[in-house]
Amino acid sequence: MLQKVIFLLAFLLTILHPCHPQHSDTTSLTLVFAGDIMGHDEQINGAWDESAKSYNYEPTFRYIRPFIEQADIAIGNLEVTLAGSPYGGYPQFSSPDELAGAAFKAGFDVMIQANNHALDRGKKGFERTLSVLDSLNLLHTGTFLNDLDRAKNYPLILEKNNIRIALLNYTYGTNGITIPPPCVINRIDTVQIIADLKKARLVNPDFVIVTMHWGEEYQRFENRQQQQLASFLFRHGADAVIGSHPHVIQPIRKYFPDPHDSSTYNIIVYSLGNFVSNQRAQYKDGGILFSMKLYKSLYGTMLTEYSYLPYWVYRVNLTGKSTFYVLPVGLYNQNETYFNMAEHDRYKISRFYEDTREHLTGIPENQFFTVWKLAEEVNSEK
Repeated sequence: MLQKVIFLLAFLLTILHPCHPQHSDTTSLTLVFAGDIMGHDEQINGAWDESAKSYNYEPTFRYIRPFIEQADIAIGNLEVTLAGSPYGGYPQFSSPDELAGAAFKAGFDVMIQANNHALDRGKKGFERTLSVLDSLNLLHTGTFLNDLDRAKNYPLILEKNNIRIALLNYTYGTNGITIPPPCVINRIDTVQIIADLKKARLVNPDFVIVTMHWGEEYQRFENRQQQQLASFLFRHGADAVIGSHPHVIQPIRKYFPDPHDSSTYNIIVYSLGNFVSNQRAQYKDGGILFSMKLYKSLYGTMLTEYSYLPYWVYRVNLTGKSTFYVLPVGLYNQNETYFNMAEHDRYKISRFYEDTREHLTGIPENQFFTVWKLAEEVNSEK
């Protein structure tokens, strides 16, 4: 408790005296996490640009890109393979390479890969996915070519602004597909996870984040197994846990290592929901970006801020195909006529927003897009 008070005092002094020369170890880092990046048939067909004879996913990221770009590190869950043609969606996903390319251009730095669709196109598709990500210089973790690759590159260590992050990633399964040797996909194995967390601590990270592909699809609340796993991860060294797979938003909660001390806590996001997909039913048609800010001083590293940014997947049907936009609700709220939505879409985005706010009561909502949109309008008037 005393250490926490000392840290907070140092943090406040830094804010109150911004002109005071800061120690080289006093710095901050903003991380952003996105949910399931899917690739259903309608998305693939809609991305085809007949005039260019290629696929174009830029519209998908157009409106969400400013928020991703402002992060020091942005992390997404790529829940498709990049196995080459023939392309296809559910149940065995293979998306064009341009999807990953557009995500990289939009500001994503890392893709977590341990999910139930990692083996949808077999060993060749698995290996090609890793090759494409490497060619884009898009970092990835959770899946590996072989044991040597895993031993060398796992946990993934990310370092920026003098803050070192250890990132781990696991999945509950691979849809019953046997992992072909020598390929490696991180499964949720508590013995292995303990060993991995111990290994992570050997490189003296400032913060340890575990990303989990878990839970029950379409269930808006975490189950008991998720709760038990989260507690297990925190007991063994995780500082934050970020979840995916249910395709709907699940709660964000604090975990208190000492039930009698509310000043020290870890954060868990049980599910971010979909980032982009063609799932159009209520609760499945949007998700959140989760942002957290770490602050490092002489007294240690601390999570000082966290918030969520809600977005809705806006599907526009033109000329016989659909274009998909990941649309921050904050932009829509600023000017409801800006996107010229049909009445049923206006109803759905409003319903999604109210559902999300009610579900995440007490969690700070990020106002980035409200500020960004207002700044854009002011600049346009100059």
